[in-house]
Amino acid sequence: MLPGLRLISAALLPLGALSLSANAGLVRRDALPVTLPFARRLNLTGTAKLLELDQARAKAFKTRGASSSSGAGAFRQAAVFDTPATNQAVDYTATVGVGNPPQNFTLLIDTGSSNTWVGAQLLTKPFVPTTSAATGNLVVRGEPNPEVMYGSGFFIGQEFTDTVHLGDLAIENQSFGGALVAEGFEDVDGILGIGPVALTCGTLIPAVTDCIPTVTDNAFTQGLISAHEIGISFEPSSSLNNANGELTFGGVDTSKFTGPLNFVPITSTSPASEFVGIDQAITFGSADGPTVLASTSGVTDTGTTLLLIATDAFDTYQNLTGATLDSTTGLLRLDPDQVGNLQSLFFHIGDNVLEFTPNAQMWPRALNSAIGGDADSVFLIVNDIGSLSGEGLDFIDGMTFLERFYYVFDIANSRVGFATTAFTDATTN
Repeated sequence: MLPGLRLISAALLPLGALSLSANAGLVRRDALPVTLPFARRLNLTGTAKLLELDQARAKAFKTRGASSSSGAGAFRQAAVFDTPATNQAVDYTATVGVGNPPQNFTLLIDTGSSNTWVGAQLLTKPFVPTTSAATGNLVVRGEPNPEVMYGSGFFIGQEFTDTVHLGDLAIENQSFGGALVAEGFEDVDGILGIGPVALTCGTLIPAVTDCIPTVTDNAFTQGLISAHEIGISFEPSSSLNNANGELTFGGVDTSKFTGPLNFVPITSTSPASEFVGIDQAITFGSADGPTVLASTSGVTDTGTTLLLIATDAFDTYQNLTGATLDSTTGLLRLDPDQVGNLQSLFFHIGDNVLEFTPNAQMWPRALNSAIGGDADSVFLIVNDIGSLSGEGLDFIDGMTFLERFYYVFDIANSRVGFATTAFTDATTN
């Protein structure tokens, strides 16, 4: 048990009982998509730190198990809402309001977790509930490590219910955590968890058998959105302040993609199946070129910066590109005369093949010095997940991959969709 947790638990015992009931009367079939402004914030701790955090997150994925299945429920249909996202070079963030009137928080958008919580910046921006109802529970991960783990940090909080605002989308009686202890979250206030609901199971103390409905679950249950899905649009950027992302709750934004939207089922292979996991293979140079990663399972994840692949696949990729490992950043580096020889990667996902261009494989060169790299070097965003293939989670398609494609998490049908965009072939880098 973490220091102080026993005292915190005792202090919460007199608080009220859990209530997760939803108001199903707020059907807004005429509502239009809603967008919010956002900006890209670069993590100035250096890319080596980014790689360390991404690899820690991958390890957390593999060791964290979903303890119970998700609950379905009777859902109704209504409108589509958009919430914008911010690229931080480590994560994307959105402004989320809590309460009435709402108190705004900057939250990381995370498809790799499903608990929503606020208050990470306890010293500078504490969560001061006005209309929120405490349930008497702690939001934790469970013994022997009583915290919700993210790879780069942890969180322990008190559970509340209140209205959560995503733009003009007001989700009533939403469960969320108010931080009591949080580590590893710099300049952000918490997490907007939009992953599978099963990841919330077993995260409450005292033990609650049911899973905690996510913001997407409750929006659908309450009839606020027309479909039980999330459309995600990211755009590559080479500047620190750039409006470059959007979440669409309850549908897709057809203006954000150019080709057909193709779906594949969530993988059945554990542990990737517990997240927004898919099966894929990767070849180099062409669709029938040398195999970098044989067909295997992994996850798509907005909370991971890089494109991580199994160690044996990473070794193959390094050999094919001729890149060398840069000791300062931890990334592969190409010499100027090697850049012209870099070839596309081809991602075989279901019956479709997505081309990931040479430019897409490069870290934005305009930002090299800001992350500790030599300004004249070309660094690659493909890196080592930290373990050999065959573990049931052999890749993470992080935000540097997702920036090049439109991405849909279709919760109702347990599937993931991809489409090309105007930025799939962009030469941003």
